[in-house]
Amino acid sequence: MLAEGDASGLSEFCTAIHPAQTAEFMEGLLCGETWEVLRHAEPLRRAEIFGFLETSRQVEMLETLDREEMAQLVGDMPPDDRVDVLNDVDPAVVDELLPLVPEEERRDILRLRAYPEDTAGAIMTSEYGRLYETDTIDEAVDKITRSLREGDLQSINYLYVVDEADHLRGVVSVGELLSALSKQDMKIVDVMNRSVVSVDVDADQEKVASEVARYDFAAIPVVDQEHHMLGIITHDDVIDVVREEAVEDAQRIGAVDPLEESYLDTSLFTLTWKRGIWLIILFFGALLTAIALRGYEDRTDQWKWLVLFIPLVISSGGNSGSQSATLIISALSAGHIAVADWTRIVVRELIQGILLGAFLGIIGYFAARMFDVPSIDAMVVPITLILVVLCGTLAGSLLPLLFRRLGFDPAIMSTPFVAGIIDLVGIVIYMTVAVKILT
Repeated sequence: MLAEGDASGLSEFCTAIHPAQTAEFMEGLLCGETWEVLRHAEPLRRAEIFGFLETSRQVEMLETLDREEMAQLVGDMPPDDRVDVLNDVDPAVVDELLPLVPEEERRDILRLRAYPEDTAGAIMTSEYGRLYETDTIDEAVDKITRSLREGDLQSINYLYVVDEADHLRGVVSVGELLSALSKQDMKIVDVMNRSVVSVDVDADQEKVASEVARYDFAAIPVVDQEHHMLGIITHDDVIDVVREEAVEDAQRIGAVDPLEESYLDTSLFTLTWKRGIWLIILFFGALLTAIALRGYEDRTDQWKWLVLFIPLVISSGGNSGSQSATLIISALSAGHIAVADWTRIVVRELIQGILLGAFLGIIGYFAARMFDVPSIDAMVVPITLILVVLCGTLAGSLLPLLFRRLGFDPAIMSTPFVAGIIDLVGIVIYMTVAVKILT
């Protein structure tokens, strides 16, 4: 269609299928070709399709194509989406684009960009259904209908009621509003729900996601300290937050400093640094284990069979610690536990540590006997396994709780880090038990 200049075909292409599919079908096009297709869409539809393109493609288009056309596109985008993409664009290009954006949208962009990253203010949108307490039902319906025609609303699941000073006073659903149409002279204040759950503009985005999940909302209002209505955060933004936080936690658990961009968009140097810094820390942890093992060199020379079970001992402790750390970190992220539950967690991990250690200890004992280790001497292995697994479960569960208590992300206490600690502790326990039993 591009080659043949089929304008009607391109116009239909932009409107006949879902915007996400339209964007997907254009993945193989160059930026200029993509824009040639988007020219055939209505402004709001164009902005919607643009929002489904990969971020790198969006940035490239804004940085390389005609400034006036890109400024118009930015002005048509949803407030939160355009702020997100502008944060990734070269600041010099942003300075050129902003003066070309319509004044009202420009003020909105500057206001939203002023909020710190990862806060409610940074992910909210200023497009929402706003009603006043003094509005009649008919006036409210007219306002919402007009806003929908103009494309000024991202969500109409909830309509938020404010007073003349923009203080949030209540909320009403579209269903409640339509149900009240038959009642003459009734005002919004008579049908609205005064109990409104909101979040502070400076609240962490994780807290926002937690509140939305807790109340099963499609959107949640954002207010300042004086309870002025500033915007809303919709469920799609919450999904993005949950996905972003999950990826960051997974990377931290794997001992990788979280990537700011996607894996393929991150430079090799940056990727190497973010992995290498943790590997260096873990390397020195392993070096301490080697130093500790060297201190028992005379013992391993005397009882050479002890060396055979070193990997078994330290891996069992490290693996049990990693399991506990993963369970606790994920439970903290999901809001299933809190730091205040530490006593219950300790009791559970103690019991699990003993049970798991005993189970592995039985296997370890018979494994030692298979290597012709005397029955009394072989008791070193099960006793050590019980103690090491117990230490692993306790360390893996308590260290993330400690980090949360200190105000850090518990995922920093990654499973390789826990395993490294238990490796060192495991060697000391193993050799101490061996000395006690074999001498």
